[in-house]
Amino acid sequence: MCLIAFRFSPRGKRHLVLAANRDEFHQRPARAMHWWSWPVGPLAGRDEQAGGSWLAVARNGRWAAVTNFRDPQAAGGNCSRGDLPLAFVRGNDSPEAYVRSAHHRRASYGPFNLLAGDRRSLWYVSSHARPSPVEPGVHALSNGLLDEPWPKSRRVARALAGLGETAEIDPDRLFDLMDDRLPATDEEALPETGVGAELERFLSPPFIVGQRYGTRCTTVVILSQRSVVAERSFDPAGKACAELDYAFSARVSP
Repeated sequence: MCLIAFRFSPRGKRHLVLAANRDEFHQRPARAMHWWSWPVGPLAGRDEQAGGSWLAVARNGRWAAVTNFRDPQAAGGNCSRGDLPLAFVRGNDSPEAYVRSAHHRRASYGPFNLLAGDRRSLWYVSSHARPSPVEPGVHALSNGLLDEPWPKSRRVARALAGLGETAEIDPDRLFDLMDDRLPATDEEALPETGVGAELERFLSPPFIVGQRYGTRCTTVVILSQRSVVAERSFDPAGKACAELDYAFSARVSP
């Protein structure tokens, strides 16, 4: 994923409300969200080139997501970043224990951000930041650090916060929230990540449209006793071309 807006509410009716845009080269093969094995396998998309996933969810309330950390000078790793969400969702480690382990192994991966959570806790780690707990509330993560005030991150976090914690939320409202295609204005300071002002401007909207690279899909996750996951895919022109919807009941871990 390249932009994630989420509300974490460990004591709420819905412990997670999340909307995320995955930005990638259109030629890179991928499969949309699907159950890798039912009923105990993850619900996740699949990067058909490296074999991992950018976002994975389990029926027991565990979930994890990864974004690239934009650092043109950093070396690539020997392992796929997409392995990180899958290993957490499939395992039994607490979010804290898992992200601490991922931090120890960070040199094995290219630059990354990782969120890993369950019904009770949520932790964040990056190749550029030490593990830390995520406080309840609304947050946003793009290709910098968690809650770094990039224009796109501020915009989607503000929109999600405006929905309210107790409001009825359906996937269409979250899809609309992430379908913001306006570049950052001249008054909004662009990040300086080493890719140049022109590319920073191109990457500045929450939803990116480009013939070679852009937003491939928007994924919505609402986790509670009765969870909903929906995903909408887009072609290079930014036109919706497919949608998948899943609903499932919570499964208590043994």
